[in-house]
Amino acid sequence: MATNSWDLIRQMRLRLRGESGALRSEAPFRVALCYPGQYPVGMSSLGFQTIYREIHLHPGAGAERAFLPDNPEDYRRLRVPLFTCESETPVANFPVVAFSISFELEITGLLELLALSGIPQLRADRTERHPLIIAGGPLTYSNPLPLAPFVDLIFLGEADELIHTFLDDAASASRAELLSRFAALPGCYVPGHSNGLPPIARAPEDRLPAHSQIISPNAVLRSMFLVEPERGCSRTCTFCVMRGTTNGGMRLVAPERVLALIPGHARRVGLVGAAVTDHPRITDLVGDIVRSGREIGISSLRADRLSEELMGLLCQGGCRTLTTAADGVSQRLRNSVQRRTNEQHLIRAAELVRKHRLERMKLYEIIGLPGETLDDIDELVRFSLELARIAPLSLAISPFVAKRNTPLDGAPFEPIHSLEGKLARLRVGVKDKVDIRSVSARWAWVEYQLSQGSEAEGIAALEAWRGGGDFASWKRSLKDSARAL
Repeated sequence: MATNSWDLIRQMRLRLRGESGALRSEAPFRVALCYPGQYPVGMSSLGFQTIYREIHLHPGAGAERAFLPDNPEDYRRLRVPLFTCESETPVANFPVVAFSISFELEITGLLELLALSGIPQLRADRTERHPLIIAGGPLTYSNPLPLAPFVDLIFLGEADELIHTFLDDAASASRAELLSRFAALPGCYVPGHSNGLPPIARAPEDRLPAHSQIISPNAVLRSMFLVEPERGCSRTCTFCVMRGTTNGGMRLVAPERVLALIPGHARRVGLVGAAVTDHPRITDLVGDIVRSGREIGISSLRADRLSEELMGLLCQGGCRTLTTAADGVSQRLRNSVQRRTNEQHLIRAAELVRKHRLERMKLYEIIGLPGETLDDIDELVRFSLELARIAPLSLAISPFVAKRNTPLDGAPFEPIHSLEGKLARLRVGVKDKVDIRSVSARWAWVEYQLSQGSEAEGIAALEAWRGGGDFASWKRSLKDSARAL
């Protein structure tokens, strides 16, 4: 527990120790770039790091980072306003405060950061003397409307170039002029000004690939340089926001371009994207990285794209667990959501785990897809036990949450008691032969309400945050939806 303001500053300085690549700027126009989660998570966000660098690349502009504190109550008790990492300046002193939002449940993190900064949370309560609040990030591909009560301007989709357009005008235009101008721009949503949501923005090819600016030993992805060898996806899974029809599908980056960006001091490299192993030259890229003496990680191994050569290279690069996804507890359901993964692909993956003596296979699954029955759950039990006889198996299970801008938009959320019953049936079926980790059905329900919601659900999030942020608070704030539980 911090006992004074210097304790809080020392905690931040200690966390920053060991960073490489942090940028410092004396630019006249500065942006406080906030992540609505704690430092280790935020510094493992490629989008957050990309916008940090893009702001610094703009002439006359600079960015300073701020994160959700490990213990926000210390700031309240000591009456210390949230401050930035770089200059330890209060966030409220910046002309613009920007947020990168990855998914729905981070909205309460945004509310917490505004409160800790002393900035009114509702945009209707702010005046010209308060910072302009802007937001972007992966959430905007789906449904940004719950952000609207709190944010003045939302960048939809890829903000790699939009942030420069914004910075061109932000230092000189009045707030009213700025918001009026951006309400008419593609990829920009100005609550109270825009007439509906415009199409999401698409960054030009010369902005690709996104890559880390800062390597941190205190990030979740510890001391890892992140880079995207592709953006988007070519597949058509009906539950996924990043399916092939989103923003032009998959765009490939040449391996040579990826390799040229990796700094010499980076000993660990993470290849990040919606479908990294669908890159036609992924084996060449992984091979070059591994042969350079670096460790490697990949965010999205697809079971149908695994080969003996690729698996061997990943093992040489320090891979200890093979992580892939089935995203459907039975073949019938995988077919229904156009997931191109079958049992033979997954059996082959387990065999590669055994052959290369990896510690285990981790398999992501979705339960509660439309039309799912107990027979489908029993099929997962049977197949999980079959896989576990080949290699140690972990199941990471998430309840299905329908997202806007997908073919399954509007599909109902399975009742919490039903999902919990299916999880119990699964645990009993596999006994102690398979490790099972599951996302809370209750919090998945909250995510669903926000994912399908509007500004009203944003206000409900504020009420839940004010009520303590536990599930009971969310049930009260979402009382109309909770009646169906």
